Order: sequence, then C-alpha cells, then structure tokens
Amino acid sequence: MKNIALLAGGFTGEYEVSVNSAKNIAFSLDTSKYNVYTIYVNRDRWFHETADGDVELDKNDFSITVGGNKIKFDFAFITIHGTPGEDGKIQGYLDMLGIPYNTCDATTSAITMNKAYTKALVNGIHGLYTAHSMRLFEKDMHDVAIIAATLKFPLFIKPNNGGSSVGMSKVYNVAGLPDALKKAFHEDEQILVEEFIKGREFSIGIARLHGKITVLPATEILTTKDFFDYEAKYTSGVTKEITPADLPAVQNELIADIVTEVYIRLNCKGMVRVDFILLEGSNDFYFIEINTTPGQSANSLIPQQVRAAGMDLGEFYGTLIEGAI
Repeated sequence: MKNIALLAGGFTGEYEVSVNSAKNIAFSLDTSKYNVYTIYVNRDRWFHETADGDVELDKNDFSITVGGNKIKFDFAFITIHGTPGEDGKIQGYLDMLGIPYNTCDATTSAITMNKAYTKALVNGIHGLYTAHSMRLFEKDMHDVAIIAATLKFPLFIKPNNGGSSVGMSKVYNVAGLPDALKKAFHEDEQILVEEFIKGREFSIGIARLHGKITVLPATEILTTKDFFDYEAKYTSGVTKEITPADLPAVQNELIADIVTEVYIRLNCKGMVRVDFILLEGSNDFYFIEINTTPGQSANSLIPQQVRAAGMDLGEFYGTLIEGAI
C-alpha cells in the first residue's frame, strides 16, 4: 500500500473548487492500492482532518502523525488550482525532499502560469496560432490610445497569472478599457490585452499514460454568456459542454498533433488541459492557455474526457501515480 498525500486548497478564490477536485480523486482512487490522506493547504497551515481533530503536516519531512503513528508519504497528488500548487512553488518544495508528484515540474509550472511566456514558447508550432496581444505592468503608464492603435477591438483583458477566470473582461471600444484594466490589475500586477478570436471554443486533456502521450477526446464549450468567465464556468445552466466534441476525424488528428507538440515543447508531465478556439470560417487553431492542474470534480472537463475515452477514472489517476513514481 502506498501512502498518498492529496494536496488541496491553495491561496486563491478557487480553494473550494480544489477541495471538490480532491474529493473526487479520493473517491476514485483504488483503496486496495493507496492510502489517501487529504492535506489542506492554506496560507496559515497545512493540515489533515481526522475524527479526533486536525493534524498539522510536518513540513520538515512532509509527514503527519496520526494516533501516535508517523505517516510518511510515497507520493504527492497535487490538485491545487493557482498558487502555490499550479505555479511551481509546491513542486520545488517536493523536489527538495525527493517526493514524486503528479504534475509538471517547478519550471514548467511557473512558466505556464504566465500566459505571455507560454504563448511565446508555443509560438512557431506548426498549425498553431496565437492572438495578437500586449502585456502591461501595473507600475508602468498605460495609454489607452496606444492599446487602441496597436490592437483590433473587441479585446480581451485578463490577468497574466490568473489560474482561474477571475478579473477577465471583454471590451468593444476605448471607453471600456480603463475599467477593464483596473479590474484585471486588481487580480495581478501584470495583465494581458489580446484581440478577441471569434469561433468555437474547445478544451482538450493530454496525459502521459504508460510512458505514452495520450490525447483525450476534446470538449466543446458553449456558453450563453459573451465569453467563458468565472460565472460561466461555475454556474449551472450557463454553459453547455459537449464531450466528445463534434469534430471530423481529420480535424481531431490535426488538433492531437498540435497539443502533443505543445506538451513536448513545454516539457509537461502528468495531465494537462489545453484551451483553444477554432477561428470562425476557417480551421485555424488559436491557442488560449494551458492548465497544468485542471479541475477534477466529477463533472470537470478531464473526468468527462476520461469517461468519453472509455477509461476508468480511478485507473487513470492510478496510472498517473505509477508513471510518476
């Protein structure tokens, strides 16, 4: 039996979303192979809940003591959205202790949290396009006239490092820019202003299973809102998700080639999810972002895609664990 520390929570507004992901992973994992201990991570403390109260995690050796028994972990399953589990901080800590984990390494995790850096790295992949954009820093002056002269409206304004969809706006003219910039800077000190790509929106999971990069069936995201923001993501009835997406086989193959190249180029490990848009009136693949700790609640996209591929979710998670160990 392997002892698995399931790391959940984090320092962002997606704390509860992460806890839901952890519940589904714990429920799905094979209990005959794994002893799963959920470790809640917040700014003040890292702890495990027991019937007799909370037990603090000893960060010196990444262990907990339950009922007088010291439990050391064979593996860390990170399912924290945003900092510190998606941006490389926990990965660096675990690397120093020599504990294997399920996600990309510290470098890749840090880079992929930065949307501008990620776009620069994937640029040049055959068949992949990225929207024209500008990166702005809070400490610099922002002349809305320069933005308007450089990019074509409508524009998307979003925090550069946000793991979630908080702080995003869609703007149709210069008048809307100041408020949108303020909203995004409230979430991050650097933001991305990019041209809006009109088309069908998709999300696709990729994982290394049994040593082989495996592309899961894509999901199409249809929203009644103007764009897929935090509310659209987490309010029932606002968004419809179709898995597997209605795409011709030749297009699925092309998409699989592109996202496999993204996975390799960014040196990804474990499971990641790539969000993209197929430009209206063409088949051009526009890269939006990559998510290195994608949501794992029962109705999240990756679990939907794993089921659509005919795989058992518990087995899928088990394969990620064994592959990383």
